[in-house]
Amino acid sequence: MFFKEGRFSGLITPFSYGVDLLIINLLAYYLPIQFEYPVLFHSYISLAWLIIAVMTKFYVIYRYTKVTQLLILLFRQFFFFFLILYAFIGFFKQPNMSRLALAKYVLFVFLAISVVKFISYFLLLKYRQKIKGNIRNVVVIGNNKKTAQLVNVFNERTQYGYHFVRQFSPNDHSFNIMDCFRFIVQNNIDEIYCSVSELNNSELNQFINFADNNLKTLKFLPDNKNIYSKKLKFEYYDYLPILSLRDIPLHNTINSVIKRSFDIAFSLIVIFGLLIWITPIFALLIILESPGPIFFIQKRTGFDNNEFHCFKFRSMGVNASSDVIQAEKNDMRITKIGKFMRSTSIDELPQFYNVLFGNMSVVGPRPHMITHTDEYASKVNKYMVRHFVKPGITGLAQVKGYRGEIERDSDIQNRIKFDIFYIENWSFFLDIKIIVQTVVNAFSGEEKAY
Repeated sequence: MFFKEGRFSGLITPFSYGVDLLIINLLAYYLPIQFEYPVLFHSYISLAWLIIAVMTKFYVIYRYTKVTQLLILLFRQFFFFFLILYAFIGFFKQPNMSRLALAKYVLFVFLAISVVKFISYFLLLKYRQKIKGNIRNVVVIGNNKKTAQLVNVFNERTQYGYHFVRQFSPNDHSFNIMDCFRFIVQNNIDEIYCSVSELNNSELNQFINFADNNLKTLKFLPDNKNIYSKKLKFEYYDYLPILSLRDIPLHNTINSVIKRSFDIAFSLIVIFGLLIWITPIFALLIILESPGPIFFIQKRTGFDNNEFHCFKFRSMGVNASSDVIQAEKNDMRITKIGKFMRSTSIDELPQFYNVLFGNMSVVGPRPHMITHTDEYASKVNKYMVRHFVKPGITGLAQVKGYRGEIERDSDIQNRIKFDIFYIENWSFFLDIKIIVQTVVNAFSGEEKAY
């Protein structure tokens, strides 16, 4: 699963990539451009298109994006594509290529992709408006001119895909913030829009903590309060400015596709390069020392707080407390081969099957047992934020020393801080850095690897 349910139409952007690449390559094949090396030219234009699209954010289109923004994206994309396309003649010394034919090619590609982009854009608007698909349930906190404008946008711009459920007025004597929270949970509200001018700092913090701990998207109608001191993201709903408190990079479609593609490729390499021959060896060693199953399968909480079955090599003797009591130092339940596997993290290798199946990622916050999630969600502030992304086999908190047993409250608090930092600052290179550090730690040994 790439995306939080209801937030994105997860296949739209990958499909758009595929259609556009098909168009530019088919037209290059059928139009008389007269290039000498077909494989080189098709590879060049495909790679150039993808790089430019990422740099110009050509496929980053939101439900509230306007037609004028689409036109800007199109002209920006084709301006750079035109320059790079003509650079091909000089780079690869193609004197026989017709510059006029190349200009016609760019024009035809521009027209074809523009038509496809606008058709898909309007079809998606109609899909939300008529069929009521990809809808987000919203509530508005505040009762003033700006909130009235926002409610009007939600009700009239049905093509945006927002379903306005209820408005709360903090200035009303009957307003109770806990009643508001209960309503949001009971009615499956996805997004909360707060007018900052009607909330004091304490109430703002309560909404921030509630949204973090309940996986709700929180946005603000701005004024001049302290909320500006945070890292914010500006969006416009029909010329009305909206502030997003937390911008999660992996909720961007392109980033999600990049991470998922890497997860699939990396997990396949590990499964076929390592697990396929190492599993029979450890299976034999596990069974010889302790009768029972080869794999330990445990329910854990993952993306969007959904439960999944996490796979590990069994490192303990079969016992009734494995789903409740976490492994401790000198734990008598751990077998001899289990001690070796845990110290080298070999017991975690079957989780690459979880990665391939889409339950986990190679890098992300470590998934916890169900009982621990229930416990920490109620006593550790912002604990639930870690479920905005898929859990990982390794993570930033783990390479920073916060793995294994939770001995003190500060252990879980620091782990959550690193998890949230990773979620808010994800990059592909950060993932690579964490993977490299994990391998180094596995060979050098870790204090809490028991």
